[in-house]
Parts: sequence; structure tokens; C-alpha cells
Amino acid sequence: MSPQILNTAKPTPAPPAQRHHHPPPPKLGRRAASAAIAIAAAPALLSVSPAPSEAQEPEPIADADVAPAPAAAAAAPGPCLWELPVTATAFLDVSIGGEPAGRITVGLFGDASPAGASRFMSLVTGVGYRRKEFVKIVPGYVQHGGMVSYPAVPAVTDRLAAEADALRARCTTAGAGAGGGAVHAAAGAVSIVVRDPSLPPPKPKLVAKGGKLKVEEEQVGVVPNGTEFVVTTAAAPELDEAAVLVGRVLDGMDVVEKIAAVPTVRDNGGSPYFRVAKLIGDKRAVVAERGFNRPYTKIVVTNCGVLSKTD
Repeated sequence: MSPQILNTAKPTPAPPAQRHHHPPPPKLGRRAASAAIAIAAAPALLSVSPAPSEAQEPEPIADADVAPAPAAAAAAPGPCLWELPVTATAFLDVSIGGEPAGRITVGLFGDASPAGASRFMSLVTGVGYRRKEFVKIVPGYVQHGGMVSYPAVPAVTDRLAAEADALRARCTTAGAGAGGGAVHAAAGAVSIVVRDPSLPPPKPKLVAKGGKLKVEEEQVGVVPNGTEFVVTTAAAPELDEAAVLVGRVLDGMDVVEKIAAVPTVRDNGGSPYFRVAKLIGDKRAVVAERGFNRPYTKIVVTNCGVLSKTD
């Protein structure tokens, strides 16, 4: 609208044409200046990016342009655990809190692990594992307490440990599958514990024998006796140094998962007081450590035995 129309109440002659001088823009703070720049730039940005409805469809890629999947990835072998032949089968019937939980069927590797498979078969027959408990549940595996009454015989445990080393070398050489050569690279591995990496080194002890003082080494903690076994619920490569693979679960992984779901005693190994006690070889720390990750509910092998074996 012109000034003449707006000024109808008191008409006056039009002033001579003058050049309009606009006042300088007000000074803006940093936030206001940023907002002004964003508002000014918005139309330019909108004009560059087309609306979704107007976006052009991508051109189809010819089959010749698609890179084929690497042959090694397409034919990657499974974990070493799956490649070993089963020579015998055994079973473990399990109860949780006094209620039957089901049966675990284990295929044993008599060719790849003759000493370990034989040891396991001898313990599932008779009164070996029967009426004995699972004592440890951690991410990756569950552990059975074995036969605490059996002595640790070095001739037996050393042979099992040597077999564990041979299997680890075999799987590493094969470079098998998802575990990158690890023996315990998948769920379902059944292994006998032959080493305990958490044990502190033996302590020198001064003893009197035959009227003479001698220095002997005293082992703090319980050395594995080759009867405890573990069943993996996921990849657990930390077991490669501690256990010898004897077989794998053929049926009953659902039972293993039920065991793994049982609540346990909290692991307090991160406490500074516990770490100091363990470092100085305090036996109370060793006893306390045995209770870590122990299930609150009794998990028992109610029956066990051998189902089949080859001659």
C-alpha cells in the first residue's frame, strides 16, 4: 500500500522523493546469529535435496557387477569339535531341585581322545558320577564336581594333560571354523578338567624330617584329580588350557541350558580384600573361592551309564 492510502484522515501533499535509509540491523547474540544463519540457509538446503517422492530410483546393477562371495567363507569348516568322530555314547540323567530335568546324551571321541574318553566312560558306569552334583555355573560352561574322593594321580592327570595339548595343536593346525582353531569353540563340548589356572604357585615350606630341616613345596588349593567335567554352553576358549575334550552333546542341550539358568552365588573375586588374601595364599580365600558361582539349587546326576560303544 502507498503512503497516500494509509494517510486518508489528513491529506497532505506528497513529499519529494527521498532515498530511504534503513536503520542498521540490531546486533545479535551468538545463539540468535546461528539461528538466523540456519533459517537463511534452509531454502538452499531444501532446494538441493529432492523430496522422497521425487527421488530417482537407483539403477539396477548387472549380475556381472556383483562381487561373488569368497569361496573360503562359503565353505568355512565348523569348529574342531564337530569334526571328531564319535566312537561311543553315554548318558547323564539330571535333576534340578529334586525334579527330573531330562537326559544328556554324550558322544565320546575314543580315537581323538582315548585316555579322556576311557576316563569318562569309567566314571559314568557303576557309582562314579551318580548322585554327584554340578558345582559351578559361569558364562560359557557348567561344571560338575566329579569324584572328590579320588586321589590326584600324576600318572593319570599328566596323560590327560598331554592329550589336551595334542588336541589343541590338532585343532590349531586345522584352523577349524568359528573358533579359529580353539578346541572349545562352540556349545556342547564335554571335557574333563586337568589343570586349574587359578591355583597359586606352590609355597616353600620348611619341614623337619629324620632330624634334618628340608624345604618342600606346599600346594595351596585343590589340584584337579581328573574327574571333574564341564559342558560348554557357548564358545569357551579359556578351557583349552584347563580341560581335555572327551566328547560332545548329541542330545539334551536343552537340559544343559536349564542347568545354566539356575541362580548362583555371586563371584566376589574383584574385592581388594579377596585379591590380597589370594595373593598371600590365605586358605580362607581358597575356600571362599570354591563357593563362587555355585548354584543355589542342587543339580544332581541321578543316573548315568554307557549306551553304546565300538570294539
